[in-house]
Amino acid sequence: MSITKDDILRALSTVQDPDLKQDLVTLNMIRDISIKDGNIAFTVVLTTPACPLKEMIRKDCDNAVRNVTGKDSVVTINITSSVTTLRDNAPLLPGVKNIIAIASGKGGVGKSTVTSNLAVALAKSGAKVGLIDADISGPSIPVMFNCEKEQPEVKVVNGKNLIVPIEQYGVKLMSIGFLAPPDSAVVWRGPMASSALKQFISEALWGDLDYLFIDLPPGTSDIHLTLVQTIPVTGAVIVTTPQKVALADATKGLAMFKQPQINVPILGIVENMAYFTPAELPDSKYYIFGKDGGKNLAEKFSVPFLGQIPLVQSIRESGDSGLPAVLKDGVTAKAFIDLGEALARQIAIRNATFDHTKKVEMTA
Repeated sequence: MSITKDDILRALSTVQDPDLKQDLVTLNMIRDISIKDGNIAFTVVLTTPACPLKEMIRKDCDNAVRNVTGKDSVVTINITSSVTTLRDNAPLLPGVKNIIAIASGKGGVGKSTVTSNLAVALAKSGAKVGLIDADISGPSIPVMFNCEKEQPEVKVVNGKNLIVPIEQYGVKLMSIGFLAPPDSAVVWRGPMASSALKQFISEALWGDLDYLFIDLPPGTSDIHLTLVQTIPVTGAVIVTTPQKVALADATKGLAMFKQPQINVPILGIVENMAYFTPAELPDSKYYIFGKDGGKNLAEKFSVPFLGQIPLVQSIRESGDSGLPAVLKDGVTAKAFIDLGEALARQIAIRNATFDHTKKVEMTA
């Protein structure tokens, strides 16, 4: 019996994407089927290079094909990815597939640390990643990426001056910290800060990106409104710590994005400083700020819980030294890699499930 491409497609139509709940053929994730001398080869195109389920999908595809071709057949499966998007033909940031706002209700919860490590984790997976430091009065991204003394170049493109983002650890970066002396305070009223964010969005040479993170200032302010009024945001991530006061403020940040006139999907909640693990007792967990506060908040509002990040000295040291913890070995790096995979997964589900996020229209 000779095997045809249709036979292979029928076999693979029994394999489901666990997140999108449809088969791989319907999702157009199977490409380049070839059959030569009884050897079968094909490509599976995943929705993100950070897919945590790629080996499970590979195994399911292999089993499905061998059920048709025989257990001893040679099956070669190539795994690649193409990050999904709902931003086709966008006038601003046309090459950016997904824009993710990272927010917190209050300061001091480690939002910028989480954002930095998320960005680097996804860049490590093979994704094209950018990061805008939108905390105009307290920019910390340049320090966390060890490039606070860098200054971006300006390139003329089609007669327009565009800022070239600084690139570090595979992530394109833009921050007011690159444009102002490090020892000076940026004391700006809301409209000036909002104008700076618009400039980072519309007057920087971002090129093609799979994910662009916006590290927002704490609270709910002009900057948040400017963001959702300037570009349609794929979704928002809320960072909190477990204690009650942080959760109360995180709830306000979450509620802002869920307002009908804003309506930005919540991609998930990150619980930072979830527990303390001393270096000499790596298997111990001490719940200094309370237990499972972020997890309970996610359950209360029926939004995804992306994961917990421990409170360990090495994360603080990594932020101060400008080498994100995800670039090192150990339990902390794994926590951020898992977090990146969970977020990429939720973005793919969001793009397959929900409508486009609309830009918020300004009203008088």
